[in-house]
Amino acid sequence: MAKIPVQFRLNGTDRAAFVDAPETLLNTLRRSLGDFAPKYGCGQGACGVCTVLIDGEPHLSCLTLSVACEGRQVETASGMADGPELHPLQAQFMEHFAAQCGFCTPGMLTAARALLDRNPNPTRDEVIEAISGNICRCTGYEPIVAAILAAAGSPGLRRA
Repeated sequence: MAKIPVQFRLNGTDRAAFVDAPETLLNTLRRSLGDFAPKYGCGQGACGVCTVLIDGEPHLSCLTLSVACEGRQVETASGMADGPELHPLQAQFMEHFAAQCGFCTPGMLTAARALLDRNPNPTRDEVIEAISGNICRCTGYEPIVAAILAAAGSPGLRRA
């Protein structure tokens, strides 16, 4: 099978890879581009650990074909910090102990970021709805919800 070139902007940097037509974005990110923030969980779109932002909207990278990202903006939790300065969501996840084992954290962060980018002051119910596609088996969700609510309205939320 011939490889197909695909180009997109990953965390603010133009990137390119040669992929098989059925290759998922998750595989391209991890195997070809070295971005290990999105995790492989269920491979069926049920757990949310592979959540990334495509043009600012959350997508499950295990179900998204790489070729569908041609010319688009892809963001992962790897691109949230600005050098040593954490994104407000990352800082609040640390402050509220919202990352115990850390496996779900990148997906939670990207889902929360999409919410706060479109609504910087969400209600508790809106936060719960935004992360409802992400399964966490460690924290019981309360620290995660508290961290997102604490980050709401923070300066620097809209930074890439």
